[in-house]
Amino acid sequence: MEIDLQQLSRTMAYALRHQPANFGLTLDDEGWVSVDALVSALRQHRTGWKHLQVSDIEHVIALPGKKRYELRTGRIRAYYGHSLQQRMQRETAVPPARLFHGTTPAAYERICQSGLLPMGRQYVHLSEDRETALQVARRRTSQPVILVVAALEAYQDGVQFYLGNESVWLADAIPPIYLTRQL
Repeated sequence: MEIDLQQLSRTMAYALRHQPANFGLTLDDEGWVSVDALVSALRQHRTGWKHLQVSDIEHVIALPGKKRYELRTGRIRAYYGHSLQQRMQRETAVPPARLFHGTTPAAYERICQSGLLPMGRQYVHLSEDRETALQVARRRTSQPVILVVAALEAYQDGVQFYLGNESVWLADAIPPIYLTRQL
């Protein structure tokens, strides 16, 4: 039986970003877990996956679109999006001059007061391009609001940034002074 790679990817995200304990997994401080442990946990999670292989995980990682996982030296982790209590440790990185964040009109009103906050996640998620931010916002609203983040200026003023993957940046919080609504 062929494995539905989209379903496998969603389950991997749940296991690596939100509920590793439900799968009997323990992530290290940087979010890594043995790929063999993940495969074993996923085999037990769904009877149709009892023949799951590391190569199936590699196929998920190779899927087109956003890169959500990193596989290195027999270990795997989700790049970003964690909602765990345990904060994933990341190395700070110098961001580009500007980044983008897509949101809803209602959230924009709150953001004007408090800035961008991680909310239920560990970090604020930012995009390198406007189009990705627009796609993110359209998941929640038909009237997206796009914010331009003066990322390099914020970084120079002490805001910490982290590279999530090749197109997603993470930050602890972005004060409103660094945000401009793009019309």
